[in-house]
Amino acid sequence: MKAKEFEKKFDNKEDITKYLDVSKARRPVQEQKRVNVDFPTWMIHSLDKEAKRLGVPRQSIIKVWIAERLEKLRI
Repeated sequence: MKAKEFEKKFDNKEDITKYLDVSKARRPVQEQKRVNVDFPTWMIHSLDKEAKRLGVPRQSIIKVWIAERLEKLRI
């Protein structure tokens, strides 16, 4: 398919997903890198308590809270 035809389908809000190869797709800003952080025991207990209350893993709480803080700093 030529680019012009593809763009036309996209502009017409047609489903173009069947024309895409997403097997190697990536989100550059969302790429992950593993880091290790040491927390005091009391902080781990507090994180676990909040994670249990919300029904999510501890890692999710940490990611959301750090993201919220970084977003505030961006303003």
